[in-house]
Amino acid sequence: MRILFYAPFKPLGHSHPSGDLVTATEIVSYLVEQGHAVIQASTLRCRWIYWKPWLWPKLLVEKRRTVRRFFKKNIDLWFTYHTYYKAPDLLGPYAARKLNLPYVIFQGMYSTKHRRKLRTLPGFHLNKRTLRQARHVFVNKTVDWINLKRLIADERISYVSPGIHPAAFDFDGDARRTLRRQWNAGNEPLVFSAAMFRADVKTEGLTWVIRACGELVRRGSTLRLVIAGDGIQRDKLRRLAAEQLGDRVVFVGRIPRDKMCRYYSACDLFVFPGIRESLGLVFLEAQACGLPVVAFGNAGVPEAVKDGITGLLVPAFDAKAFEKAIARLLKDSQLRHKMGLAAQTYVRQKHDLDRNYRQMERTLQSIMQTAEHKNRTLKPE
Repeated sequence: MRILFYAPFKPLGHSHPSGDLVTATEIVSYLVEQGHAVIQASTLRCRWIYWKPWLWPKLLVEKRRTVRRFFKKNIDLWFTYHTYYKAPDLLGPYAARKLNLPYVIFQGMYSTKHRRKLRTLPGFHLNKRTLRQARHVFVNKTVDWINLKRLIADERISYVSPGIHPAAFDFDGDARRTLRRQWNAGNEPLVFSAAMFRADVKTEGLTWVIRACGELVRRGSTLRLVIAGDGIQRDKLRRLAAEQLGDRVVFVGRIPRDKMCRYYSACDLFVFPGIRESLGLVFLEAQACGLPVVAFGNAGVPEAVKDGITGLLVPAFDAKAFEKAIARLLKDSQLRHKMGLAAQTYVRQKHDLDRNYRQMERTLQSIMQTAEHKNRTLKPE
């Protein structure tokens, strides 16, 4: 297949890393590895574009440019990654229609609560219109699948479980010994957390972890906290950690994703609330390395963590429940070990990226084979 790929929220190669960008990149990589040609159709960002009138002329120009660029090219379908109220795809439906291509969406999101606020109302309606025009919508969250069923027919929706390459996150015993020795950890349980230090829910989540661990230490728990990440909130988080934990915290900086398994392996449990987390690939990575998870049972976190089996999910913003869950795993090494083993098996059985995306690939091929665009007659702009 020859596929036009477009991400209206954050284009491929964007300078600010995020789980969305990782997922988009891995979808493209998977398709390319299977022998398909994936072409980035545009780098135009639609984030809040409906409140940015100075960008509307750019959108009009990009629509015409995109159609002219791919006119009479041998393209099989249009693939948009992630359209929702904040960044509705305003390019893909138009270009796909003009090029007579099947229009497909991955991670289409629909939530009626956004029609109740003036700020998000335009985005809600624009995104609703976009979703209705899709030949097929893939979702990687159960809540999105349920919501979309109110808008489009069941046969046009497919659930694709979020995934990683589990082999890239195998437990590393040598790294565990090396890093624990470097941190003078001895046999103390190590709590690991990781996020970019952005001025948003990522820093808010790390703040929850630091305060919870600080409270547990004051109550007599033995632990050390290891935090991976970096960003503009670095000084704020360091000050809070020093206040709450003194020398019982280690900031290891931003770690390349292909080195994260060393840090997961060195620690004993992964703690991060995942406030309004879309998916939380870090939860899958940590579990693949054998770490049980403590998090909030909100948003997309339950898609990645099996509560009571691979980790403990607590009600969002319940400080006591959050602290109690961490304390339970700190005290019970046998439970940590049992959940860690279950987590490794769970990720390999349910969240293997290659296995899960194979389902998506088969659906794309079926759409391509049945599409009438093979005999299309194009009209230039």
